[in-house]
Amino acid sequence: QVELVQSGGGSVQTGGSLRLSCKASGYSKYSYPRQCIGWFRQSAGPKREGVAAIDSDGTTTYVDSVKGRFTISQDNAENIVYLEMNNLKPDDSASYYCALDLRSCISGAITYCSTGFCLHEPEFDYWGQGTQVTVSS
Repeated sequence: QVELVQSGGGSVQTGGSLRLSCKASGYSKYSYPRQCIGWFRQSAGPKREGVAAIDSDGTTTYVDSVKGRFTISQDNAENIVYLEMNNLKPDDSASYYCALDLRSCISGAITYCSTGFCLHEPEFDYWGQGTQVTVSS
């Protein structure tokens, strides 16, 4: 079955950097030639905020709050997606989750909304286990 396994995260001080990894397995790229992997974060409350996404064609999307600080990338050979987080702020503290939609990102996972680009949580069918990021001031 489809599985997303996350690694990385931890604790840093303001201005520090961390890298998260998300390894996907259990699906065939011949059957699903396009995929969208997104990174979400959840701090207080039940709502998750999507922060970045990458399509299998390499197209990347960021929400305004992380643009210029976070970089999403992928290793297609290893089926790993990375989220490089630089210049971290205390507001970035959260549990971070990667998620997979077995379609291209423009099939519904990402739309343009009033605050810029938005990632739509219900469109992602598979989720990683989550990893904690803590940024201290």
